[in-house]
Order: sequence, then C-alpha cells, then structure tokens
Amino acid sequence: MKIKVLIADDEKEFVETLKERLEIRGFSVTTVCSGEGVVEIVKRIDFDVIILDVNMPEVTGIDALIEIKKEKPLIPVIMLTGAATVENAIAGMKLGAFDFLMKPADTDILSEKIIQAHALKHEHEERIRQAEIENILKTRGW
Repeated sequence: MKIKVLIADDEKEFVETLKERLEIRGFSVTTVCSGEGVVEIVKRIDFDVIILDVNMPEVTGIDALIEIKKEKPLIPVIMLTGAATVENAIAGMKLGAFDFLMKPADTDILSEKIIQAHALKHEHEERIRQAEIENILKTRGW
C-alpha cells in the first residue's frame, strides 16, 4: 500500500513539482495551498504523513501544526520553510513536528524522511492496538 502524503504550501508551482517528484517515488500525494485547507482536509481524510510549509498567509504552518496535532496527534508532520529560523524550528519541534527541512528540500532526503515518519506512525498505532487488546483481555480476566 502506498504511503498517503499531504503537501500543504501556498506556492502552487512548488506543490505541483513536489507532488510529481514524490509520486514518481511511489507515494500517493494530495495537495492543498493554504493553512486553512490543510486543517479542513485533515478532519476528513486520514494521511500517513503531512509536509507543511511554515510560511503561509493567514493560517501559518505553525498554527496549522497545532490544529493537526489536536485533531490527529499521531500523524507525523514534516515542516518545510524557505526562510528557516532557529525559533521556527524549535517551535515546530516543541509542537510535535517530526522534522524540519529547508526549501527546496532534496527529494531523496524528503522521501527518506517520509518513510521514517510513516514507520514511526505505524509503530505508535501498533502499540496502541496492543494496549487495547491487553486491556480487553484483562477486563475479561484472561
């Protein structure tokens, strides 16, 4: 099964180019071009990994990250920015971002980060499933 990736960036040309490059590498990619858009689509659709631009108008990447983590805390988010600052990197990581990369990110490095993020999400989901099974067995006295 393909890893489902959501790219959120207000630079439409960048989004389309990155989408093509990731699809060539076997990912299933959906795009949105605003912070508002990413927050809304995450409420309706499950993704394995989100790539999120920090510098978007109105709802910034940091604001969107906060909302994403409230809605679906297990989805790993890779933050991208063309104007990285240490403050943005620290803020994103404190808020639960999986990683923080400079734009334009090398597609091979980004692909590897997506695979790593997906593996971590899968591991967390499996731990939760195991805990739920153990809880059910325990409550039934098994």
